[in-house]
Amino acid sequence: MQTVISRRSVRGGLLSAAVAGSLFLGATGCGGDGDEDGVPDDYKVVAGTQLCGGDAMSADASKALKVITGASRFEASAERYTIAQAATTIVETLWDPNVYRGDVCRVYTPTDTPDFDLRITWRRVDTAATGTPASEFTVLKMGERALAAVDKAYVQFACKSDKLGGSSDAAHIEIGVEHRDPFHEPEGDIKALKEAYATVAHSVSLAMAKELRCENNGGLPAKPVLDSA
Repeated sequence: MQTVISRRSVRGGLLSAAVAGSLFLGATGCGGDGDEDGVPDDYKVVAGTQLCGGDAMSADASKALKVITGASRFEASAERYTIAQAATTIVETLWDPNVYRGDVCRVYTPTDTPDFDLRITWRRVDTAATGTPASEFTVLKMGERALAAVDKAYVQFACKSDKLGGSSDAAHIEIGVEHRDPFHEPEGDIKALKEAYATVAHSVSLAMAKELRCENNGGLPAKPVLDSA
C-alpha cells in the first residue's frame, strides 16, 4: 500500500514524499523538471524582506520572522503570493458577498531544514472590531484593533480609498498571521513571540493599506506598537 506524505509548498507547488519500501521525492507546481532530489530547477531561497512580492516585510518584520521560525532565509514566494495580487482581489471582490477572505502569502523555511509554515491572510469584515478577545490574546493599539498571541496575530484597519470605489464608508480589512500546528505548543519567550507575530502582522497590514491607497494608511502607525493596550 502506498502512503503519500505532504511536506510543504515550494513556490506555490508541493513537495511530496511517497513511501513504498523506499522514499522517493517528487515536486509539482511552477518550476522546471527538477533535479534528482525532487526540487524544482527554479527553487530559490531568499531573505525575509524579499517575501510576498518584496513589499510586505520590513526589516523589523524580517527579524521577527527569525524569532518565529528560527530561520533567516526562506523559500521564495510564488508569483501569485504578493501584496499587489491580494489587493487586486480585494478591489475586484469588494461587493461580492461570496468572496471575503483569501491568502496574501505563505512563508516556508527552506527544504532540508525543520518545517515551518506561516500563513498570512486577508479578511474583509462588515464593521469595526467589537467584543472581548479570547484570553490568549494581548490587545495592542494599532488600527481599529490588533491582537497578538504566541502563534498568531491579527491587525484590523479601516480603509477609505479611491481604489475602493470612492465610497464614503470605509472598508474594514483584517490581516492575519498564523502558524497552524495543533500537535505542538509554541516554544520560547511568550512575550517575544507575541511581539514578533504582531510585528509581521503590522508590516503586512501597512503594506496592504499603502497598496490600496487607504487614507492615512488606514490609521496604522509607521512602526508597530507593541505595548499592551
